[in-house]
Amino acid sequence: MAKKISEIINIKKILKIFADEKRKGSVLGIDIGSSAIKVVQLGEKDGQAILENYGELALGPYAKLGVGQATSLNKEKIKEALLDVFREANLEGKYAALSIPMGSTLLSLVELPHVDKKQLNSMIPIEARKYIPVPVSEVVLDWWVLPKQENDEDNEVVEEDDKGDKNKKKKKDIKKDKDYKNDKIEVLLAAIHNDTINKYKEIQSVLDLTACSFEVDVFSSIRSVVGISNSVVMVVDMGAGTTKLAVVDFGILRMQHIINMGSQDITATISKTLHLEINKAEDMKTEQGMLGDNKELTSAIQLSLNHIITEINRFIDNYKKKNSRPISKIVLTGGGILLKGFPEFAQKNIDLNIEVGDPFSRVEAPASLQETLKEAGPGFSVAIGLAIKALQE
Repeated sequence: MAKKISEIINIKKILKIFADEKRKGSVLGIDIGSSAIKVVQLGEKDGQAILENYGELALGPYAKLGVGQATSLNKEKIKEALLDVFREANLEGKYAALSIPMGSTLLSLVELPHVDKKQLNSMIPIEARKYIPVPVSEVVLDWWVLPKQENDEDNEVVEEDDKGDKNKKKKKDIKKDKDYKNDKIEVLLAAIHNDTINKYKEIQSVLDLTACSFEVDVFSSIRSVVGISNSVVMVVDMGAGTTKLAVVDFGILRMQHIINMGSQDITATISKTLHLEINKAEDMKTEQGMLGDNKELTSAIQLSLNHIITEINRFIDNYKKKNSRPISKIVLTGGGILLKGFPEFAQKNIDLNIEVGDPFSRVEAPASLQETLKEAGPGFSVAIGLAIKALQE
């Protein structure tokens, strides 16, 4: 249920007092999703990120749709919504990082010969033509060389030298001695259309930002809910129109997939099954979820979730077939997973440990707001990841 105006004002007052005591500049993380805009404002003191403010605004009403429904707004409507959320939440800051939807980005895992950095920089734009359906001149390219996956680099093996003497060496040390000229490397390639970049540059101008950077939303989520981890973690990010899956190994995105279903599809199923208006169905989903006594409601929700869970399990199986290191756990994030009972339902139907992401735990905030921030956190994972990026820059 939405917070009362008095509660929102109280939260703002607490944050203002808290931030004023610690303030040192302000940066913004701006997540323009399909159903809502979410913004996080951070400051910094002694290397610690300080939560100064945050705000959220539903985009459905700007397209004459209900709250929670995915939209495809034109640039003017997005600008209007942005100015509204900045005014209503009293957000401020001149440096920001903005999210670019994963669906607007082409991510490809490319295998290339092991060459030096200079050769790689000239090779990738040529290689990219095989994976990008438009001319390379029409996109912005970025790429990351992925570290090799190894299970047992610290294991010792016996190796004979030229004189026949036997010596123990670690496998990772032997690898350093090898000639890598004929070896292969994996490169994660990202391509974003120039039109998309120009659209976000216009947003920068509207908000009067002096500096701005852009990042694909999945990387922002990974930063806020996974961070630095030595284990393999899978992130499940459920939005209004899509559910994004990403496997992260040593902080590196290894595999990703988009399921074209999200929280609005659950609402639509409730509306159709229970013969309710879409806004009423959204209210019932938000207030009761899967934990109420309404068996018809629970059944309708499960009907939609079964497809998403099936796709998640299929994705996990595909990852297992292609990679040696196992997934250690799943982290749930995105506004869609705030559905009451969803984490428990997912745990029953997926054979991996599951936890709910807590992105606000990565920033310092008043103790009195900890519970409120933990509940809202999954919906702000992208915005927090972006704000941390902006702070680091």
